[in-house]
Amino acid sequence: MKQIDLSAGTVDYHDTGGDGPVLVFISGLTIDGTVWRQVVERLAPDFRCILPTLPLGAHRIPMHEDADLSLRGLGLLIGEFLERLDLADVTLVQNDWGGAQVLIALGDTSRVAALVLTPCEAFDNYPPGIPGRAIGVAVAIPGGLALTMQALRFRAMRRAPAAWGWMSKRPIPKPVMDGWFRPATTDRRVRRDLRKYTTSLPPKSTLLDWAEANRSFDRPVLVLWAVEDKVMPRDHGRRLAELYPHAQLREVEDSYTLMPEDRPDVVAEAIRSFAASPPVS
Repeated sequence: MKQIDLSAGTVDYHDTGGDGPVLVFISGLTIDGTVWRQVVERLAPDFRCILPTLPLGAHRIPMHEDADLSLRGLGLLIGEFLERLDLADVTLVQNDWGGAQVLIALGDTSRVAALVLTPCEAFDNYPPGIPGRAIGVAVAIPGGLALTMQALRFRAMRRAPAAWGWMSKRPIPKPVMDGWFRPATTDRRVRRDLRKYTTSLPPKSTLLDWAEANRSFDRPVLVLWAVEDKVMPRDHGRRLAELYPHAQLREVEDSYTLMPEDRPDVVAEAIRSFAASPPVS
């Protein structure tokens, strides 16, 4: 695991290296880059795959106390990460979280050549569904977040609809989920960072304004959406494909939100095919 110092703090990232096209994979709340492991193992021979662990609760190094960990701040942090690594012609690949759209709405997208959106937050669906609302309730209660993270040590809680049961159709290996949840379970400073994010979401009107600003992104976009998703509405996939001028929609069966876990074969094949498509003229 490599590290880079950003304005918010030190961020871990995995980099497969190589001279192939650059894919930067973005994951969601209390999830690290291992959610992409089955996708990356299929793509790494031909692509340079980079997976930052952004400060969304699965990060192992606490951020600076005064770091801007709002949705806006973390969206812009993606752009800072690309700049610090001097990456160009990047395809951003996102799951669960909605930070890439925030970067496109508010930040410098000159390093972003294309965008792949698997099921993720969009429009005003922040935080998403029952799991998102459950986190919101937990952070509002003194000690609630710490208690929630302790409860997530148990399989029954992980498969409950209000926790992770609606995030993936198939159980995720215990060691993988243990790694996701350990930082926020064991380090109060990581919980502090997670709380800062979850308590600073803007009003829905602002979220919708940011979504509309994505209409100006004139580069290729692939929307891979799960038709059975219980957290990210199916209609959002279609709306995203209509929002971007050069977007294509592919709906995927037999998957919930965590498509890299449920259908890594489909995700990898779709990214490979998308990357081989001719650029927008």
